[in-house]
This record gives sequence, C-alpha cells and structure tokens, in this order.
Amino acid sequence: MLVLAGPGTGKTTTLVEAVARRVREGADPERLLVLTFSRKAAVELRDRMAARLGGASAPRATTFHSYCYALVRAHQDVDLFVDPLRLLSGPEQDVVVRELLAGQAELAREGRAFVRWPDDLRACLTTRGFADEVRAVLARSRELGLGPRALGEFAERTGRPDWSAAAGFLAEYLDVLDAQGVLDYAELVHRAVLLAGRPEVAAELAGQYDAVFVDEYQDTDVAQGRLLGALAGGGRTLLAFGDPDQSIYAFRGADVGGILRFREDFPRADGRPADMEVLTVSRRSGAALLAATRRITGRMPLTRLPARAVRAHRELAAVRDGGRVEAYTYPTAGAELDNVADILRRAHLEDGVPWREMAVLVRAGGRSIPGVRRALTSAGVPVEVDGDDIPLRHEPAVAPC
Repeated sequence: MLVLAGPGTGKTTTLVEAVARRVREGADPERLLVLTFSRKAAVELRDRMAARLGGASAPRATTFHSYCYALVRAHQDVDLFVDPLRLLSGPEQDVVVRELLAGQAELAREGRAFVRWPDDLRACLTTRGFADEVRAVLARSRELGLGPRALGEFAERTGRPDWSAAAGFLAEYLDVLDAQGVLDYAELVHRAVLLAGRPEVAAELAGQYDAVFVDEYQDTDVAQGRLLGALAGGGRTLLAFGDPDQSIYAFRGADVGGILRFREDFPRADGRPADMEVLTVSRRSGAALLAATRRITGRMPLTRLPARAVRAHRELAAVRDGGRVEAYTYPTAGAELDNVADILRRAHLEDGVPWREMAVLVRAGGRSIPGVRRALTSAGVPVEVDGDDIPLRHEPAVAPC
C-alpha cells in the first residue's frame, strides 16, 4: 500500500499506529522493519514507537544505509577482509577524491596519465569544485547500478569524453577503497543490492520480515528501491508513506519517480497495482498558509498517479484558521538579505515576537546559510543554525586541508 501524506497530515503518526496495531494483534516486533531516510527520523520513529507500545519491545527502525551496512557486514568475506568494512565520512571521501585527482593531474603533466581527462578539464583537476562534481558522478553511477565498464560504454555511446574519464576514475577509486577496506555510502547501497540479488540471500531476506514500513518514500533512490524489492516485493506486506510534492533531495540521488511508480513496482500478490490511501487533513498549518502552498503544488505535474488521489492529496482541509502569506521581490541578493533582517527586527521590536519563534528557510544550505548568517548577525538579529544544515566536512574543526 502507498499512503500519500501531505504536510502536517500525520504521516509519521499513521505509520506508528499501523505498527502498534500489528504488535497488539500478536505480530513479533522482530519481524517488523521500519525504514526511513535520515538518522534523525529513525531516532524519532524509535522513540515514538517505544512510547506508543509502552512496555512492549519496539520493531527495528533504521535508515536504508544502516540496514545496508548490517547486511554487507553479515555477508562479508572473511578471507578478503580481516577487519570489518568501515564507512568513509564525508571529509575522508573528499580527501581521497582530491588526492587521486591531484595524482592524475601530475601524471598528465608528465604524459603518463592512466585516466585521460579532456584538455578543457585538466586545469580543474585540483579544484574543490571539480572534486565535488566528480563525487556526484561517482554516487549517481553507483545508485544507478553502473560500474566502470558500463559507465564507459554509456559514455562512448553518448559521445561524452568527460564521462569516459570518470569511468576510468571510478575504477581507480574503487580499487583504492578496496585496498583500504572502506566504503562510501553509494558503494554501500550498491553492494547491498548486489547481495540481495544472490538467490540464497534473496531467499533469506524474503523470509526475514512479515511487514516492512517505509517513511519518506519520496526521498529514496533507484538502488534503495531495488533493495526494497528484495525485502518486500512479490506481493508481501509493504506500507510506504510519502509526499511526491516534497521530493527535494534529487541532488543526493533521490528519485521522485520511485513513489510515482510504486503501485506498478510493488503490485499485490494477485498482480493488481498496489492499494493507495490519502491523508486529507492538515493539522500543522493555518488555512491561509495551506491555501498558498496548495496553489504552488497545483502547478506541479504528478503523472502516473490516479487523478482522484492527486486531487485529494492536494486539496487538504485545515483544522485551524490563521496565518498570513506575503511575497516580496528585490533587485539584488544583498537587498533581499537587508530586508529580511528588517522584517525580523520589526517583528521583534514592534510586534513583540520572540526571536525563537522566527525562522529563515533557504533553498541550499551550504551556499546560502553563511551569507544569511553574516547579514542577520551584522543587523543585530541573533542566529542559530541547525547543525543538520551544515555539512560536516564544511565545519572548521573537521574540514580537510
């Protein structure tokens, strides 16, 4: 079953209640699995299920990556790896990629390059921006199940010499990780999917759980969808909760097509498309704010889902009034920040709104938050940035040299 749940409709509460009902009806909590996108969400789910079930043991709630790590560890070849495989942190992966690129730049100058980057890219090999782009290509390739050979063949068919060089870089990168006994997050999921494709492992996974629940399904990628098929495909019990209008992690490989294809990708045991339910009451936002957001989402196409379900998903009912929506445009980014600071100061000084009841949302944290923080602080507005919005590798204490 797919449950479409808009903002504030009680998606997580519904998931917790569905799990609690199964446990009350006699289900073994050890045979229930709850998967979600982030560590923070997994902790919240565990706490809420434990509180709801009281003294009963709660089912396992974990992220896709944590589950993949446990699966890979459980089937690790002890002859190849004496020590457990270790996950690369973001800063460590940055260092590995940049060192390999620097080595390739040096070999290119000497005319001994194994990976031949196009001439117009060679001057970029030692820059942080290019390293970030290469990391993204590596991650997307593994999420799509592409190895060095498949990526190279695809590059040849499409006439992309840069992707052909990336294929060679991927091969060298994977050799280095294997030699060090480490994995990055994309490679972790890729190996878990390969494991799940083995007949003996697939049979083990198929009989491991009576029901699988997935929160924030719109944030999953292609590889995670394939893993879920091994865990709960073939008509087994699977409940996925999500909102395709909130799919915002495409830069991390999230594929909104996963939730749009869910009914066909995970059919019922009798072959019919999966069932679908819609949560239609928003308990978070006032009517004015809800109406504004619904006008925006109404312009976003949602193909492959029944039109009636999409209408119900977007025509949410509000349980409380209030709220105000205003839109401003400014000629420059600097003018925008100055006026944001002015609005916040007026709300505090003239209307008495506490600082802690104000929030500033930005589209891209890594690029936008530093400038916003400087502008607001210089205007006398106290700022507290959520730690989750600052990549660990950008923190001064851990940033690689």
